[in-house]
Amino acid sequence: MPPQLNLILLGPPGAGKGTQAERLGEDFRLAFISTGEMLRANVKQGTQLGVAAKEHMDAGALVPDDLILAMAAARLGEDDTRDGFILDGFPRTTAQALALERQLGQGGRRITATLLLDVPDEEIIRRIAGRRVCVKAGHNYHVDYDPPKRPDVCDQDGSRLIQRDDDRPEVVENRLRVYHDQTAPLIDFYEERGLLRRVDGTRPPAAVHDHIRAMIATLRLEDSL
Repeated sequence: MPPQLNLILLGPPGAGKGTQAERLGEDFRLAFISTGEMLRANVKQGTQLGVAAKEHMDAGALVPDDLILAMAAARLGEDDTRDGFILDGFPRTTAQALALERQLGQGGRRITATLLLDVPDEEIIRRIAGRRVCVKAGHNYHVDYDPPKRPDVCDQDGSRLIQRDDDRPEVVENRLRVYHDQTAPLIDFYEERGLLRRVDGTRPPAAVHDHIRAMIATLRLEDSL
C-alpha cells in the first residue's frame, strides 16, 4: 500500500487551487478539505465549533485560530482522510502551520508536499476582474478568456452581465495584500522544511494538472525508496 499522500495547495486567490484540488481528489481518491468547507459543514450541522464560529462570522470578524484548528483536527480524523488529503485555504499563517504540524505529528502523520501555484499579481487581477456573470441564472464569462458574443449580454438567456463586487480590481488588490502579508510567509516556512514544490500556475489548467500528477508520481517514488 502506498504511503499517505497529504498535500497542501498554496497560492493567491484566483490561482486555480480549487480546480486542481478537485481533479487531484478524483485522481488519487484524496479528501478535499478547505477552510470554507469546514466552516460551512460545522455551521450547517450546528456543532459546538460551528455555533462559536458563526458568532464571529455574523459579527463580520475573522474566525479565531483555535476554532479553525479544532475543526481541522476533527476533519482530519474522519475516515475519508485515511489515504490522504488535500488542504486548500488552510493553513493560512505560520502559526496555523506550526499547529497543524504538531497535530499531524501526534497521529504519526506528516505533510507530503506543499504545492505552490505561482501566478503573478497582474495575472490574478486580470483573471478575477475579468469575470462576468449573468443576473438571471449565474452563467459565467470572462472578458478575455471566454467573452460573450455580445458585450455585457448572456449568450444563453439574454440577461445582463455584471461584475460581482468581490471581483472588482480594488477588492482583488486588497485580497492580494492580505495574501502577501499573512499567507505568503508560508512559502519560506515549507521551503525551509524541504516540502515546497513550485508549479507554474499561468499555464492552462490541464497542463498544470499534468505537471502536478508527474510531481506526485516522483514524490511517491522517493517515498518508496
